[in-house]
This record gives sequence, structure tokens and C-alpha cells, in this order.
Amino acid sequence: MAEHEVKLIKKIKKGNQQAFKKLYDRYADYSLRTVYAITNNTSDASDIVQETFIKVYRNIDSYNTAMPFKPWFYQILINESRRYMKKKSKEAINSGSEQLLDHLNYRLEEEQDFEQLESAMDQLGPHHRTVLVLKYLNGFSEKEIAEVLELNVNTVKSRLYKARQQLKAVIGGAADE
Repeated sequence: MAEHEVKLIKKIKKGNQQAFKKLYDRYADYSLRTVYAITNNTSDASDIVQETFIKVYRNIDSYNTAMPFKPWFYQILINESRRYMKKKSKEAINSGSEQLLDHLNYRLEEEQDFEQLESAMDQLGPHHRTVLVLKYLNGFSEKEIAEVLELNVNTVKSRLYKARQQLKAVIGGAADE
């Protein structure tokens, strides 16, 4: 973990509100985009991010500064997203990820391509949507996704592969990987 982030976390553990605000400012937008991609709802995403930061604040003492902060944070974020989505029983995603379409060997020509991807993502189960969002919207490695979701790396790779195959089938065509 970056030295400045370790210092920031140590200040937060001592009760420094300004340090927590800096941490919030550093992660809020990114986490909001992540959760919005999972929920497809701005209000839900805001609520989930707010609850996530409350949990981070309450549990910061249990965080080990020898470990990377980002996977720990995203584990809380994803768990809070799951909890919230179960409560609302609503699972949808809005993903405008050019990177994902590129990986699937599709190019964005018009806005309808995003709509087609969004529709295809809606047909995936939550396990497959979540790994795609973490990989392509957040740039996590398979190892980091495994840590965040508490899964085996091979399970993550398998879910990513299956999710891409399902998207290809829904979107149409079967380009080689």
C-alpha cells in the first residue's frame, strides 16, 4: 500500500475526521460508479456507498495496514451492495464499458450498442455481472477480484469466461478471444 495511504489510515484510526474525509474523497466517485454499474440506480448507489463508508469508518480499527487497502475497501463495498440488492430484490446493471465490448470483439458505433450491452448484462446472474464490473469497469486483476469476493482465482477466471461467453451469445456472433 502506498505510504501516504498508510499514514492516512493511521490518522483515521486515531479519530482524525479530516483524514477520513480525504479517504472518502479519494474513493467516493470510483465506488459510486462501481455500485451504479451493479444496481443501475443512482439513489441505490448513493445509499450503498454511504453505508459502505459508515462500515469502513466503524471497522477501520480491524483493517491491517500491512495489507492493500483497495481490496479491503471493495470487499466491504461489494458485500454492502449484495446486502442492499437482496433487500430490494432488484438486480440490474448499466454498463457502458467500451473495454468489455472490445474484449468481446465488438466496437461501439452508436448509443444502441451500449443499450444492447446493458440488455445483455441484465440477462447475466449477479455472480457474472459482479466479476465483469470489477474487471472491466474497475480494472481489478483476477487475483484482486478473488480477494474482494473471497473466491479462488480459478473460480473468478471461470466466471469471467462464462460471463463473456454468455454476453457473446446474447449480443450475437462468436468472435475468438
